Amino acid sequence: MSKTAVAVSFENTENAFAYKSDKELKKAHFLFSSMGYQILVKLGTRLTPWAIKVGLPIKNIIRNTIFEQFVGGETLEETAPVAAKLKQFNVQVILDYGVEGMEGEENFDHGCDEFIKVINYAATQPNIPFMSVKITGLARFGLLEKLDAAATHKSGFEGKVHTEILTAAEQAEWQRAEQRITRICEVAAARGIGVLIDAEESWIQDPVDALTMQMMERFNRQKPVIYNTIQLYRHDRLQFLKDSFAVARQKGFTLGAKLVRGAYMEKERKRAAAMNYASPIQPNKPATDRDYNAALEFCIDYLDHIAVIVASHNEYSNLYTTELLDKKGIPHNHPHVHFSQLYGMSDNITFNLAKGSFRVSKYLPFGPIKDVIPYLMRRAQENSSVSGQTGRELGLIKKEIERRKAIADF
Repeated sequence: MSKTAVAVSFENTENAFAYKSDKELKKAHFLFSSMGYQILVKLGTRLTPWAIKVGLPIKNIIRNTIFEQFVGGETLEETAPVAAKLKQFNVQVILDYGVEGMEGEENFDHGCDEFIKVINYAATQPNIPFMSVKITGLARFGLLEKLDAAATHKSGFEGKVHTEILTAAEQAEWQRAEQRITRICEVAAARGIGVLIDAEESWIQDPVDALTMQMMERFNRQKPVIYNTIQLYRHDRLQFLKDSFAVARQKGFTLGAKLVRGAYMEKERKRAAAMNYASPIQPNKPATDRDYNAALEFCIDYLDHIAVIVASHNEYSNLYTTELLDKKGIPHNHPHVHFSQLYGMSDNITFNLAKGSFRVSKYLPFGPIKDVIPYLMRRAQENSSVSGQTGRELGLIKKEIERRKAIADF
C-alpha cells in the first residue's frame, strides 16, 4: 500500500452497520439505551446471575437481548450463521468458548476437549483464523497463584516455570495442565489455527506467560501459531514485550503478541491496597494509552519477527496503526498484522477497517447462556455510561438510523 493510501474513517456508519437490518439496528439502539442507565445495569448484573442460578424463566429474555448482541450462540452450530454473515463483509472471527470459572480436573479435561473441538471446527471455515484459550480453564487458579509467588517475574518472558515449590501431587497436577495446553497447541499447529492465550490477573500471570513462551518457542518456528496477551494498563508490560522479543530473537521464533489495554483494573488496585504492595496498574489512562501506542510502534518496527493483534476499541490506536503501516509502505493485509474488536461493539472500527482491506476480526464467544453470564455482565458494565462507550455506540447507531430514514424519505 502506498504512502498516499486513502485514510480510514471510523465515522462511516453505512459501512459500520451494513450487516444489520433496520429491525436489528433499532434493537441495538434499545439495548445500548438501556445500558446507559447505571442503576438498571447495577441491578441487572446482580440479579441476573442469581435468577439463572435459582432457575427463574428468564433465559429467553436474555437470549433475545444482551446474549444476541454480544454472543454468537450457545453452540458452534448456532454460531455458524453469525460467522458466515461477517464473512460477507470481509470480517474474520476469533472463536471463544466462553465458559468461565470452572474448577476440577474433570472440568479442565472437558475444557481441553472443547477447545480442540473449536480448533477442528475453525479449520473447516474460511474466515476463522484464531481461537482463544484461558489457562484458568485448564489449570487450577490456586496452583497458578502458588507458581506465581515462586517466580522471579523474569521467568515469564524467559519461558521458565519454577515448580520446585510444589508438592509431588501439585507437580503432577501442573504436568497435566501443561499436557492440556500442549495438546491444544499441537492440534492448532497441525490444523493451521492461531491460539490466543488470554491474560489473567497479575498474581497468576507469570506462569501463564512462561507456559505461553514455551509454546511459542516450540510452535512459532515456521509461522506464528501461539500469541500471548499483553495488558498495557500494567506499567511493566511495555518492557515485558521488549524482553519477550529479545528472547524470541535469541531462540529463533516469531513472537505472537495480542495487545490489549486490560480487564482487571479495579480488582488489581483493590488487592494491592489491601495487601500493601505497589499496584501493577498504570497511574492513569494517558499512561496506558502512551504505552499501548508505544507497543504498537515497537511491533510494527519488527514485523519480520513479531506478529501483532491490535485488540482494541480505542479509535486512535486503531487509526494510528493504519497510519504506521501506510507510513512504512506496509500492505494493509500483511500476515503479521491483525485487528480485532468484540462482537456487538465498535462496528464502526471493525467494518471500516475491513473496507480498507485490513485483516480484522470479531472476537466471538459462544456457550450455554448460564455459562456465559459472567462475560455478558462484564459487557453490560463496561457499556454503562461511566465508561463513555454507550454514548459513542448510541451516537453512531442514531446517525445510521437517521441516514437510512433520510434515504427512505427522499
